[in-house]
Amino acid sequence: MISASLNLDTRSLRRPPQKDYQMYLKKTSGPRSVTTANGSILSLDNLPPVGTLRWVASRKATVVRAVLYGLISQDKALELYNLSIDEFQSWVQALHDHGETALKTTQSQKYRQPKSEL
Repeated sequence: MISASLNLDTRSLRRPPQKDYQMYLKKTSGPRSVTTANGSILSLDNLPPVGTLRWVASRKATVVRAVLYGLISQDKALELYNLSIDEFQSWVQALHDHGETALKTTQSQKYRQPKSEL
């Protein structure tokens, strides 16, 4: 009824014949996704882009969780993101001790004090 009032030619709205498409998945050596302790799913698509230069707290936390839950190996993370072992371990420790807010650059001084001073 609406098409009649708008004078639409319904022949132009027909879909072309469907083709048989196949989807191919790239083979990976490890899992494609993992489930974290809080039930969220972390996949390779959630990782920051390779060569990331601007490291915000959420990106640091994502890489740390990906390694901790076995999505990627620590060596692979260090290689992909050009990180030193010391830098990565400091992220792991900060996330473990104080949570994601400790990974913020502005908070680094506050959370790097010895525990007795906090």
